[in-house]
Amino acid sequence: MNGIIGKKIGMTSIFDAAGKNIACTVIEAGPCVVTQVKSEDSDGYTALQLGFGEAKVKNTTKPMMGHFDKAKTAPKQKLVEFRDFDAVSKTLGDVVRVEELFNEGDSVNASGVTKGKGFQGVVRRHGFSGVGDSTHGQHNRLRAPGSIGASSFPSRVFKGMRMAGHMGTDNVKVKNLKVVKVFAEKNLILVKGAIPGHNGSFVVLEKKQQ
Repeated sequence: MNGIIGKKIGMTSIFDAAGKNIACTVIEAGPCVVTQVKSEDSDGYTALQLGFGEAKVKNTTKPMMGHFDKAKTAPKQKLVEFRDFDAVSKTLGDVVRVEELFNEGDSVNASGVTKGKGFQGVVRRHGFSGVGDSTHGQHNRLRAPGSIGASSFPSRVFKGMRMAGHMGTDNVKVKNLKVVKVFAEKNLILVKGAIPGHNGSFVVLEKKQQ
């Protein structure tokens, strides 16, 4: 599947031909460098590994420096492998740009890591309503989870019980988003709707096969 690595810039809105306001996410997509080419003969499948974002040499291990030296490129922050990359013929060290893969009206899948929320209670994490009333002695139970199981049987808490805990930083893929605009000279792409992650986070865009 053809794709590219990008960085979420933020959100904006544009007007379409009918005058309708469309909320869009702005993504700095590429340019990405081909850091590895996998083939059927050597790896058992075909894929391209792309690199995006400049990384510091002091923070890059020697094995990875050798990996980037083969591609004759500087160290990259983010590496993503795209299987069956067939839109364009690329070799090691080539550059993949957003205008080569995406056009207005294309359908894409966007993957990212959601914002971290820290440790949250059941009301925010799972949408519990709480007791909802402060009468009859319920002064401190408004956001409490309530019962989590019986005592004598089964004398344990079932796996998957919705309770308080860590929320966010999940890998999420949003499918069937529409490409609204491509600005080739600025390496920007506008995608209709919201994409998971905070501003400045990495986003992986995959082009859906027609």
